[in-house]
Amino acid sequence: IAFDVIRRWLTAKGLDVTFVRNVTDIDDKILHNAEHEDVPYWVIAMRNERAFTRAYDALGCLPPTYEPRATGHIPEIVELIERLLAAGVGYPADGDVYFDVRSFAAYGSLSGQRIDDMLAAADPEARAKRDPGDFAMWKRAKPGEPAWSTPWGPGRPGWHIECSAMAAKYLGPAFDIHGGGEDLIFPHHENEIAQSVAAGDRFASFWLHNAWVTTSGEKMSKSLGNSLLVDDVLTRVRAVELRYYLA
Repeated sequence: IAFDVIRRWLTAKGLDVTFVRNVTDIDDKILHNAEHEDVPYWVIAMRNERAFTRAYDALGCLPPTYEPRATGHIPEIVELIERLLAAGVGYPADGDVYFDVRSFAAYGSLSGQRIDDMLAAADPEARAKRDPGDFAMWKRAKPGEPAWSTPWGPGRPGWHIECSAMAAKYLGPAFDIHGGGEDLIFPHHENEIAQSVAAGDRFASFWLHNAWVTTSGEKMSKSLGNSLLVDDVLTRVRAVELRYYLA
């Protein structure tokens, strides 16, 4: 809703707005849930994509100009990784490909983080990282996992590289605004900047982040059991009222 309001305001001011909403339809959590339910990964991805599209529609959000899926952009992802390897800021390691965070001098500037103060990236199966903060751009496939062929062997993309590649595909090497929740500032947006700028793109001029919706002053989370789904809330209030409240 925050970015739908911004988009509508920019359009009302006479600007021609291209609004892109990326869909991550392959990642560790999706594969974990698919294995747990014994269904193909795309079943989990499609179910959630339909659920959030239904929520956006119910709250009166305009549909995006483009809504690309990660799995539909493997060639662009591979090409971006190859550019980063050629630039000397990434390295292959036993079927994985990592971004070398210390090769990018501005790393941490968006979030105010220092590399030496950071914990290791959440990648417990990392086999050959040069630095604990390095993050995977490509992940080697495990037995039974979906995989795509690349010069480094079969595997799948990392989360961060997906968004960098799709942004460049639909918005070009330089665009105006990149948005998202403030929980994405680090590491996701920090890693997007590192990849895209290191590859030679200017990337985003402005970064806008919305805060969390809270329940009784606490962030919604599965562990606290206080999450509210749009479908559930709309049984108690009208959609226009919920939209106004959130905005």
